[in-house]
Amino acid sequence: MAELLDIFSAEWAIRALIASSLVGIMCGVIGAFIVLRNMSLIGDALSHAILPGIVVAFLIVGYSTIGFFVGSVVAGLVAAVGITWIQHNVKTKNDAAIGIVFTSMFSLGVIGISYISNRPGGGVHLDLGDFLFGTVLGISNEDIYLTAITTVFTLVSVIIFYRHLFVTTFQPVIAETMGISVNAIHYFLMLLLSFAVVSSLRTVGVILVVAMLITPASTAMLLTNKLKQVVILSGLFGLLAAVLGLLSAILLNTTPGPAMCIVATLLYFVAAIFSPEKGLLFKYFNQLNQKKKIEQEDIIKLITKQKEIPAITISQIQDKLGYGVSRIKSHIALMIKNGVLQKNNDKYVLTVKGIQDAQALVRAHRLWETYLVNKTGLNEGQIHPDAERLEHLLTDEMIDEVDKALGYPESDPHGSPIPKKTELPNYPLLKLKPRSRAKIAKNQISESIESELWELGLMANTQFQIEKISASSVLIKVGQKTIPIPAPLAKQINVVNRS
Repeated sequence: MAELLDIFSAEWAIRALIASSLVGIMCGVIGAFIVLRNMSLIGDALSHAILPGIVVAFLIVGYSTIGFFVGSVVAGLVAAVGITWIQHNVKTKNDAAIGIVFTSMFSLGVIGISYISNRPGGGVHLDLGDFLFGTVLGISNEDIYLTAITTVFTLVSVIIFYRHLFVTTFQPVIAETMGISVNAIHYFLMLLLSFAVVSSLRTVGVILVVAMLITPASTAMLLTNKLKQVVILSGLFGLLAAVLGLLSAILLNTTPGPAMCIVATLLYFVAAIFSPEKGLLFKYFNQLNQKKKIEQEDIIKLITKQKEIPAITISQIQDKLGYGVSRIKSHIALMIKNGVLQKNNDKYVLTVKGIQDAQALVRAHRLWETYLVNKTGLNEGQIHPDAERLEHLLTDEMIDEVDKALGYPESDPHGSPIPKKTELPNYPLLKLKPRSRAKIAKNQISESIESELWELGLMANTQFQIEKISASSVLIKVGQKTIPIPAPLAKQINVVNRS
């Protein structure tokens, strides 16, 4: 730490830190729109296509930061116009058009640098590596001023034209009807992208700037779906990658530009693993929970298939479904906790909540079998396995759509009756788990429900706790008083969940 503090007391290190931070923020913000518009390859193309602009600027004004900047921006815009013209006027694939333009311009730049180095009368050494991989540790004050100006201009432009960028990114047709020129915004974005690429020359170089444009934005998109948040997070990840990359490069005595890109990639993989909604860990646990849900629903179905008494033992579940004993016990414990099962001696029976879940499964299965026969032409012998699998995955909304599309059939292809969907409140009492707290909602689905609640002494906003869910009723506790609610009524009471 002391060594690091000593290093950053030097003027060159402070300049490098400021330049890296500015480039990280600017590339991150612009990169959000580039990635969303599927223009990542164009960012790569512009980073290569600016090389002939550098050569021409050197031939005209010599070794000048402002000259390189102007030449690079002009070359970038020429490349952007060339790519767009080919895409719109020549029968060439979009990615092929990008490849044609940037490889030709990059080649012209390399030829130009070779000419400058070997021209008669003594060539001037123009190090190609400085432009390809960056030299942030040797950055000048002039470079910092130019980078700061372009960063401020870029951020202010994004703020002012955010609405235009938003609508042209997601709804270009609507943008045209609003009087917003999609092409004008496209070329303006290309201008901002050219600024970002040129400003990154001395920091990460033209080869690695594409990583600073794409990776922070991709990281942000793993964490949120809202554009404003994506733009802000992308800028923050770009800043973090630039600063941590620079620190790592100094400590490890390696090249700063590649170190910044590696840090950006590491941040991306951390987000890819731990993202709350899109991460691999979330998907793993989601799949695990889905598997548990399917297995518990299979247990519910197995209980309903018992002909004499709708009850089952652990050994019967093991014989029929092939699950291990510990796995079955874990499922049963959770189902009891959720109020789906209750123990009766050594057997397990469905509560009123479990019966409702069973009816929903049967309805989904039989409706899907009917749909497969009526709409796809499959016969009765082919439909059962598919229905067995999909009955666990279909949402209530999807099942309602299938029911409507079939004209509300009364029986499936096997002749078995299809349970009808009963009108349910927004949040029925049976959705609650034992020990959870709630209160009676003001709005019930009918006056008869309000009347029955009144007879039980339950008014709107009455607070209660679920004590027990059995096969025939739900036991709730209001203050010190315990009130049993019959199963048919419990299904139709609308409540407000508080826990």
